[in-house]
Amino acid sequence: MNVGIFLNYIGLGANLLHLSYCHEIAKKFGPVTIITLCKNLNQALEDDPNIKEVVLIKKNKKITDIPYISRKLKELLLEKIFIFYPSPRLLIASKLARIKEVYNYPMFKKKNLHLVDAAKKFTSKLLKIDFCPTETKFFVNNKKIINAKEIVKEDKYNIIIGAGSSGPDTRWGEKNFVDLINRLNDNGNYFFYIQCGPEQNEISKNIINNVKKNNCIDLSKMNIREIVPILYLSDMYVGNDSFSHHITSQCNKPSIVILLNTPKAYSDYSINQHRIIPANAKLEELDHSSNYKADSISIEKVYNKIIELKN
Repeated sequence: MNVGIFLNYIGLGANLLHLSYCHEIAKKFGPVTIITLCKNLNQALEDDPNIKEVVLIKKNKKITDIPYISRKLKELLLEKIFIFYPSPRLLIASKLARIKEVYNYPMFKKKNLHLVDAAKKFTSKLLKIDFCPTETKFFVNNKKIINAKEIVKEDKYNIIIGAGSSGPDTRWGEKNFVDLINRLNDNGNYFFYIQCGPEQNEISKNIINNVKKNNCIDLSKMNIREIVPILYLSDMYVGNDSFSHHITSQCNKPSIVILLNTPKAYSDYSINQHRIIPANAKLEELDHSSNYKADSISIEKVYNKIIELKN
């Protein structure tokens, strides 16, 4: 059966936190087609046996985009589609594509949408299952893992440093990461992999240039296909809310997510996600308008969490 899942999100992390629900649907119907707005999701999921293919939709912002989306969906010859978003445009486009069974989030409830809760409820109801897991196994093929072993240091404790993120007000800051790494280097045998987007490579450079020890490499020039097996082989993630912790946490690695002005929903689904928030802040109240500064989370707090989870 040709079954499609529409993930109406641009960010890689937002797509990856839906992976468990894609797997649950695939358990019932076989490998699924994921339709997404995320340009590099295909690289992240290309080794996943539950995913038939990943199809990129380049636009979904206007009513005039409906014919384009409908044409793309019609080409896929889908019999069912699950739309993980309250979008009238996608509903209309799916109907115009003559997909027999169309399931979507309740309309006009985009405000305060909790991505994890909404996805879990939606999947549980449609599949008629009592328990719907919120995390799953992330697949990486053996050849990539073997190649990545040439980069990852087997005799070190390997930490992914997620120094980049989508907005400056969600970043813990270069100086904090430098001071954290220098302190860890005083007391342990570590290696650090600085992860930022290619457009944020100055962040990686500044961190590496200011770390006293020569035990960091920059991942910013690598594509997602190259980064994924390094994440798979790492021992821990420490950093901002970025796509990397969605992979490391689903590879069963402790993932310390530093939340400044980011809603908790993005780190609300895995037992491997360990959140650190500003002093005196309430997790439920954090969002993009919180306005917490980087120094509201101390190096000591992050350092102690690393040591706790490492030991």
